[in-house]
Amino acid sequence: MMGLKYLPDEYDAKGQLRLPFLFWPILLLQARTWLLLVMAGASRQQGNDLLALFYPDRQSFWIGLALGIPAAAGLLLTGYRQRWPRLWQSWRQVLSVSLLISLLSQGYGLIQGAFPDSPRPLLLTLFDLLALIWLQTHQRLRDCFLPEHHIE
Repeated sequence: MMGLKYLPDEYDAKGQLRLPFLFWPILLLQARTWLLLVMAGASRQQGNDLLALFYPDRQSFWIGLALGIPAAAGLLLTGYRQRWPRLWQSWRQVLSVSLLISLLSQGYGLIQGAFPDSPRPLLLTLFDLLALIWLQTHQRLRDCFLPEHHIE
């Protein structure tokens, strides 16, 4: 019998290694355009103003929605880790590729617009970079995506 790498408290009732807390804010960070769309839909009168405030360029809004699809799907997929283990195993890389594309897109936008008036784009780029590094280096998160870290 193989010894446990983590404490028994770090496993859920199904025997799966619990996802680290920072995984959830990273998914929300990646799905930020979808969250903004939901908030804009909830505030009917100010919805268009809210979208225009964060996305003055409609093209960047659509790109943000497209780049947020893997994170939104990842939020849903966390509940199906046992049903679709092969899909789940590859999802960390899908999230990483999505973050990398987002970083490249943001970098291109920063180069085209020189320096923005607001620090928001620079902060989002920094947060995306930190999220990408964390997704690739955090050992417990990597173990959450491996099938052998499961208690039967």
